[in-house]
Amino acid sequence: MNLFKQSAIGLMVAGSMLLTGCMSTGGGYYGNQPPPPQDPYGQPQQQQGGMSRTGKGALIGAAIGAAAGLLSGSDATERRQRALVGAGVGGLAGGAIGSYQDRQERILRERTQGTGVDVIRQGDNITLNMPSGITFDFDSATLKPQFNSVLDGVASTLQEYNQTIIEVAGHTDSVGTDSYNQALSERRANAVGNYLMSRGIMRDRFIIVGAGESRPIASNDTESGRAQNRRVEITLVPVRG
Repeated sequence: MNLFKQSAIGLMVAGSMLLTGCMSTGGGYYGNQPPPPQDPYGQPQQQQGGMSRTGKGALIGAAIGAAAGLLSGSDATERRQRALVGAGVGGLAGGAIGSYQDRQERILRERTQGTGVDVIRQGDNITLNMPSGITFDFDSATLKPQFNSVLDGVASTLQEYNQTIIEVAGHTDSVGTDSYNQALSERRANAVGNYLMSRGIMRDRFIIVGAGESRPIASNDTESGRAQNRRVEITLVPVRG
């Protein structure tokens, strides 16, 4: 048997073993196995490739780790950057970017200390992770009044460090339908973004997006995991010269 045939047979065997493993462990609805689990609203959870939506979410969370960061993509960021440069906001260059973000990060950590907000640095970007437990009531997109002072501190920092693009992204857990969670995440992102704008932050700096349940940072199979997934993230991206 030549090398080509041996390789082909090996690939077929590996593919067969992988498929068998997926069918036996995926939790899908096959033969005499039980029907798919229901979500808290009594609806069957979506099945994709024999895996429940919550199971898939757990794998996504494990794969991406701390999921903080831009959701809108480089194209949207570049368009916003061009608009800011056109509006007279000077860009940063070279080593100035890192030192600029270092100073902003330090101030944000000081002003959010003890509030429940996590400050995460990824390269030149800074992300504020704001759990919904301190920002919104369950299933609500109305900011909790006690959180306003925290956002006021963030807003004052954003005013001082105005050479950044501000992406506000809403996230939910997997309870409910995809479409409902998407809309809720957008309403929450808009609530945070609009509050910051009301404190004098230039509207042109903002990108406001909703990710729904698509970017979990923990398993949706537990209440503690779902609580982590319900959040708003503010990511600050330097305007480059």
